[in-house]
Formats: sequence, C-alpha cells, structure tokens
Amino acid sequence: MSDTSKVSKADAAKGQQSTVAPADDPTAASIAVVDPRLLVREEGFKGYWTEFTRKVKGGELGSLPVVIGLIIIWTIFQLQNDRFLSADNLSNISYYLSATGMLAIGLVFVLLLGEIDLSVGSVSGLASTLFAVFVVEHGVNPWLSLVLAVITGIAVGALHGWFFAKIGVPAFVVTLAGFLGWNGLMLWLLGSSGTINIPSDSGPVHLLGQNSFFMDQAIIGAYLLAGLGVVLTLVGNFGEQRRRKAAGVPFRPTSEILVRVGALAVASFVTAAVLNDSAGVTNSLVIFLAALVIVDFVLRRTTYGRKVFAVGGGIEAARRAGINVPMIRITVFAISGGFAAIGGMFFAGQTASATLSAGGGNTLMLAIAAAVIGGTSLFGGRGSVWSALLGMLVIQSIQTGLDLLNMNQSIQYMITGGVLLGAVVIDSVSRKSQKAAGRG
Repeated sequence: MSDTSKVSKADAAKGQQSTVAPADDPTAASIAVVDPRLLVREEGFKGYWTEFTRKVKGGELGSLPVVIGLIIIWTIFQLQNDRFLSADNLSNISYYLSATGMLAIGLVFVLLLGEIDLSVGSVSGLASTLFAVFVVEHGVNPWLSLVLAVITGIAVGALHGWFFAKIGVPAFVVTLAGFLGWNGLMLWLLGSSGTINIPSDSGPVHLLGQNSFFMDQAIIGAYLLAGLGVVLTLVGNFGEQRRRKAAGVPFRPTSEILVRVGALAVASFVTAAVLNDSAGVTNSLVIFLAALVIVDFVLRRTTYGRKVFAVGGGIEAARRAGINVPMIRITVFAISGGFAAIGGMFFAGQTASATLSAGGGNTLMLAIAAAVIGGTSLFGGRGSVWSALLGMLVIQSIQTGLDLLNMNQSIQYMITGGVLLGAVVIDSVSRKSQKAAGRG
C-alpha cells in the first residue's frame, strides 16, 4: 500500500474539495475530501439536529436566546393579562418600536467595530428640533427640512468619527462630549418654551404618524407586503444557490430553502392578519423594515460591509489586508449619526412636536440595549442589523406588558437592565465556548 498525502484541516474547514492520490501511482483515482459538517444535511432531520447541537455546544447561538426570551416574555404577560397578545396591543408594539429601532440600526454598525456611540439620543433630538425650527420658524419646505436634518446627523457622526479615527480620541469620550454638546444646542434652539409644535399635516410628520401608505386599502397592503417579502426571500435564496453551484462550493438544498421560506411566509401572513385586525401596517413600520433589508444587504453582500466586519474582527489584520481603517471608522459613525437623525424624525412624527425630552431619558440606553439584546456583540466583529428588530421587540414588549399591568417605570428599568445583562453574559459565554471549540 502506498502512503497518501494528507489534506490540510484548513481546506476541510472551508468546505473545499481537494484530492489525494498515492504518491507512486499517478493514475490512481482522486478522492474528494469534504468537511463532514457539510454532509450532515444528507442525513435528513437527524443531520440537521446534529448540526444544530454542534453549533450550540460550540457557542454559535445566533438569535436563539432572544427568540426563546421573546416567547417567554409574551407567555408571561399573556398569562397575566389576556389583552397583551390582542391585535391592538401588538399593533402598538410594532408602531412604537420603530423610532428607537432606527437608532439601534446605526448602533449596530458601531458595535461591529467594538466601539460605542453615546451621542445618538442627543443627535436624534437635535435633528427633530432642527426640522421643527426650519419648518415652523423659517417656513422651509418640510421635505427639504427633513433632508437637512438627516445631513446634519450624518455630518455630526462623521465629525465624531474623525476625532476618533484621526486624532485618536476614544470613541467613548468623543461621543460623550457629543451627547452633552448636541443636547445643549438642542435646548438652545428650543428656547424658553422648550417645545415647538409641528403641524401634523406637514409632509414627514404626517407620513410617520400612525398612518398607512395604503390608507383605505391597508388590509390589502399588509398582505401585499407579506407576499413581497416572501417572494424576494425566495428569489434571493435561489439566486444564492445558483451562484454557489456555479462556483462549486456547498449550497443549501432546495428542500431547505422551501422550508425556510415557508416558515417566513407563515410568520409574515399571520403578522399581517393580526395587524389588520387593528390599525394595519403603519408607514413607520414599513420604512423601518425596508431600512433593515437595505442595511442587511449592505453589510452581508457588499465589499464595504465585509470591511466593517474585518475591522471589527481585528484592526491590525484589516490594515495589513489593505483596508483604510480610518475611513471605515469615520463612515460607520456617520451612518450612526444619520440613523439617529432619522430616528429623531420618527419621534417627531409620533408626537408632532420637538420637545426637551426628544432623544432624552432612557432613549440612548434602550437603543444600545436593543442592539445587544438582539445578538450584536459588544466585543465587535459579530452581529446583524436584524438585532435591532429582535431587541426592540423584547424591549417594547416588556414596556407595553408592564404598562398593561400598571407597573411603575422603575420596574421597567430593572427588568430591562436584567435582560441586557443576561444578553451580555450569553455573548461572553458564547465567545468562550467558541474559543474552546477552536472557532473563536
């Protein structure tokens, strides 16, 4: 028997096929060597269960903890008050999570770098105040005012990123300074009254109120949106399958794609049916979900997104790979500022005003908590923008549930704090498990 050459573990881990043949027999048939973990799907349900248990043991928990937590939270509140899962209450949850959720989307980018942005609450308040000042006091077109407010948020975020990336000021310090400074500017603009009421029929405010794009056709619109989401997901999955087949790399089988899309279809149409029993799908929720889809595409499917993950995974390695680290940092903070400004417009739409409390209180903490609770790591390099949705579902469910039970706000803070701590503990334990399994 002749000896065979060894296949490197790295090739196997990547799922690449390599060949080995007897050294003294060049005519021997080659043998394809594939990572065994990629073959478990061929075993049917047992294979998927094997893969699932392997991931859990290795600390690859994904969104599992937050989904389980959300089920537990909903079950507890429903047992305490049977109105919790009513159409009206779920509609309120879906509406009010969008404003803070927008802030959380921007924070996901910053957290992927392993940094923090403490200024998003103040930036959101400043944006809504600038919008009110432009429209009410200077008569500027509402849509132009919206653009100017968002551009201001982007510029403020870029300024924070410049101090951090170019001057070397820690992100914690520069954004803390921004938190104080932009809040002060907002108070100065609001003046002694502390409030500027915005006409409810002015463009963006009307759009982001509790209204629907579809108006009288809200019921049809909800199902159209659900169907559109399912179709786009199906097309995207089959497109990815085709590309991976052409590249000769492992791909999801058609049966798995159909099961995944089927589960999404059930969830989407059930959600549409529930919301239709109340106010339908509001504009703010549609815009929030559209933002999630677009940003998810940017992070997972573009070169820029891969660079963000690379910088968060290791600055020195990213620099040696030719990535312009300062530019990535500046743009990430600019994105955070932009989404903070958009979130501020959502707040203005909910109240039809700019007030001293805009972006204040616990807004910042809730936005950070949403991103972390949803699964984005505080240590950088791991996360998804869908964390903003999952995290806000948890937080808004807790707030709404406790309101139904007439609990004091102090109880809300304590419970939310406990959930946040639990999420960080899970993240830390998960990272240790991955390192122990050789994947950290």
